Amino acid sequence: MPASFAALNPVLQAFLATLFTWVLTALGAALVFFFKDFPKRVFDGMLGFAAGVMIAASFWSLLAPAIAMARAQGSTPWIPAAGGFLIGGAFLKVVDKLLPHLHSGFEKAEGLKTSWRRTVLLVLAITLHNIPEGLAVGVAFGAVRLGGGDATLGAAVALAIGIGLQNFPEGTAVSVPLRREGLSRAKSFFYGQLSGMVEPLAGVLGAAIVFQARLLLPWALAFAAGAMIYVVVEEVIPESQLSGDTDTATLGAMAGFALMMILDVALG
Repeated sequence: MPASFAALNPVLQAFLATLFTWVLTALGAALVFFFKDFPKRVFDGMLGFAAGVMIAASFWSLLAPAIAMARAQGSTPWIPAAGGFLIGGAFLKVVDKLLPHLHSGFEKAEGLKTSWRRTVLLVLAITLHNIPEGLAVGVAFGAVRLGGGDATLGAAVALAIGIGLQNFPEGTAVSVPLRREGLSRAKSFFYGQLSGMVEPLAGVLGAAIVFQARLLLPWALAFAAGAMIYVVVEEVIPESQLSGDTDTATLGAMAGFALMMILDVALG
């Protein structure tokens, strides 16, 4: 880990880390310059991989440190872990019901009724679950500077790498469907990478909040975990199995979980 990066303010660290995750989203979106469509089996495996990374990150990088920090603070460890987890899921449930969006492969839009075009709704669907991912990275870097529990700079970096890797198929999941909708390659790429722009904003917000409120840190970590699990179960896994090829999606999820676990243990 470069000493210059370790010496930075955690908010700036979170900003740089989520810029990296945004770049990976853009690289995934750039596949639209080479493919108008994408092999469904490969796409299912990529989405399964993303789900596995998010599930592993929710425990290894967020819930486990939350429990350890609560214990170090003298709190009953399961209260902030379970409470923050459920609040995070409930928050995403409310946003999911209010924000108009359309998941790729589905015909019916979710959220409040609107006259917005399908292209906008497709972008909003991915943007919606980039918010908890950005928050998770930001909270992880904020936790390092505050200390306590299992929070380390290596673990925060591992989380950013994992989120970045699973952002690659998310960028593709926006740009390729938009291309099928009739948009040009350039516009499809633009909207695909735009869906990841929210992550640096959410990352800075997450790091800034926990850096100012030490006692809220276990709750914030668990909140990010709950929000990510909600996204995985409500959106990513169902979308990965739409074609009926459940084996490819499941194997992708296993690979993603294993990779995220390795990254967290090796770097954390």
